[in-house]
Amino acid sequence: MNWIVPFVLSLICAALSALGMGGGGILLLYLTAYAGMEQRSAQGINLVFFVPIALVAILLHSRRGLIRWRVTLKCILPAAIGVFLGWKLAMVLDSTLLSKLFGGFLLVIGIRELFLTPRAASPPEKK
Repeated sequence: MNWIVPFVLSLICAALSALGMGGGGILLLYLTAYAGMEQRSAQGINLVFFVPIALVAILLHSRRGLIRWRVTLKCILPAAIGVFLGWKLAMVLDSTLLSKLFGGFLLVIGIRELFLTPRAASPPEKK
């Protein structure tokens, strides 16, 4: 029975991730706050969790023409550099500080989502 909560939570997080709604953040909260896992380990699990979900989501969104490939390709190199710098920073920071920074980040994003008016979506680019 110990597998039911992580299983159901993983399904929910996967669905939210595929929607681009931050399922990984929920998974991190579960792993650190409820499963008692250290922040760095939870981040590692979150990354492994994300890879297959991202691949499926890319395939499905791409089929519907929802990915702007020109913009996406321009973002890959800076994103890879950011991943490396973020990893280095995570290895240097104390785990408690890392957890607090993550919590603060979630708080800022949540407040922003609650109070800012969303912009109108532009139609996807033609291939």
